[in-house]
Amino acid sequence: MGRPLRAGGLFRLEIQNLATADKPDAIALLKADHRKVEDLFAKFEATKEAGKKKALADQICMELTIHTKIEEDVFYPACEGKVEEDLLKEAYVEHDGAKVLVAEIEASGPGDEFYDSKVKVLSEMIEHHVQEEEQRVEGMFAQARKAGLDMDALGDRMASEKERLMATYKTSGVPKPEAPTLPGTRLA
Repeated sequence: MGRPLRAGGLFRLEIQNLATADKPDAIALLKADHRKVEDLFAKFEATKEAGKKKALADQICMELTIHTKIEEDVFYPACEGKVEEDLLKEAYVEHDGAKVLVAEIEASGPGDEFYDSKVKVLSEMIEHHVQEEEQRVEGMFAQARKAGLDMDALGDRMASEKERLMATYKTSGVPKPEAPTLPGTRLA
């Protein structure tokens, strides 16, 4: 049994929490993605079985592909002019660097000489990227929130796009990544 609802602020707060419980704002959605991928990397590190490594690496690559797509198509454009320009540009370059490794990982398998190393370096790149986004005061998320971006509306758009991409990629496969900030790089 829950506690009784009271009139006034508490009642509105509990109704609001119920209404938004299934719909995270943009930052909550992105942070949830970060935690999920961190968990997948940890599972990859812990397993020795080649088939399980391949399945985990494939899931990591799909999760990162979807995550970068919704950030680049929805969140980052909303942040333009609202967060430090250098931080935003670095985020795009970090994404493109990660896409290079994602393409390499997808084109190889656990039997390849550098497979585990590529997954490990990708995890380190993502860890650095997440730290820059989630930093308490100076990070991209803090700056975006301080700028007053409508995180609920962005979260709705990102959740819809994520759902659409997940369905598309599960039926058609993950598309070859593009790295516009690295024009001299050809992806596998």
